[in-house]
Amino acid sequence: MAYYGLIMAGGVGTRLWPLSRRHRPKQSLELVGNATMFEQAVERVTPLFGLDRILVITAAEHVDLLAEQVPQLPKANFIVEPEGRGTAPCIGLAAIHLRRRDPDATMAVLTADHFIRDAARFREVLMAAEQVARDDYLVTLGITPTGPSTGYGYIQQGERIATCRGLDVFRTERFTEKPDYETAVRMVTSGRYSWNSGMFIWRLGRILDEIREQMPELYTTLGEIEPTLDTQEYEPVLTRCWPRVAKQTIDYGVMEKATHVAVVPADIGWCDIGSWASLAALLPSDEQGNVVRGEHVGIDTSHSFIWGDRRLIATIGLERIVVVDTEDALLICPLEREQEVREIAQRLGQDSSSVHWT
Repeated sequence: MAYYGLIMAGGVGTRLWPLSRRHRPKQSLELVGNATMFEQAVERVTPLFGLDRILVITAAEHVDLLAEQVPQLPKANFIVEPEGRGTAPCIGLAAIHLRRRDPDATMAVLTADHFIRDAARFREVLMAAEQVARDDYLVTLGITPTGPSTGYGYIQQGERIATCRGLDVFRTERFTEKPDYETAVRMVTSGRYSWNSGMFIWRLGRILDEIREQMPELYTTLGEIEPTLDTQEYEPVLTRCWPRVAKQTIDYGVMEKATHVAVVPADIGWCDIGSWASLAALLPSDEQGNVVRGEHVGIDTSHSFIWGDRRLIATIGLERIVVVDTEDALLICPLEREQEVREIAQRLGQDSSSVHWT
């Protein structure tokens, strides 16, 4: 039973506008360290899977960009999703591709836009999860909370069902969407909750059975596509079928209703880099608490995030402000409102006359 890693590398990263764009999304950027998010995602699991067993699913417009960043990854291992329909269809499409290659495979569903500080520990967690998946569990990786965050979903841990490679494994009681602050405090204080990392491990047959039972329309569409794999009919059939697939996450579509689900809580230095604030938390700051990338001169400037590499950025009297300067756009906003950056990106995306977002 071979073990494969699937890296989901779609999405645009609208909350990291104006740096993240459709033509160069956040997974292709060097945000932390000297490698892109995608390069880091491949590098940290290559010792476990080897390059031949790492699959990547992404948009057609990003395949060449990502392939150039990791040229040693076989081009045949890239799966093209015609348009984003959520993680459930994305995983389903990848699953039928993998079933053609290895029907008995176990799949680890990973992402290209997470930062993981302890890569060795992460691989240990993935190996432990694979052992649990052999017993037909749908396994999710939980993140040990560092505080009562309202930005993540939570997983409630039930009884302990196993200890694998020194890691406790628990039956999953329920998934909870992003809570309010008071609820998050109660969850973290109880010690029975993990953050939902959005990473999963399961036998291929098991997840496809769940999709067939819980998302029959998606499974029917996958059934139309699968016989055409490796034929000239594949592209036309995929192009015709995919737009009618309903958008859905794997959490809503499968995990929240599934039985025999397990969670492996782990402390791996994980962060979902989904906003300027989350990125700032990972980067070193100066004596005034500023995180700076590029050339900056500041007077009475503190606890701000300043990013640019084209020209000098000078600031006076700023506190808790985000400044991101790129070739064709400049973002300035209070740090407390940086989640609203997505709305700017969406407005630009809807305006066909705008060149800034395309």
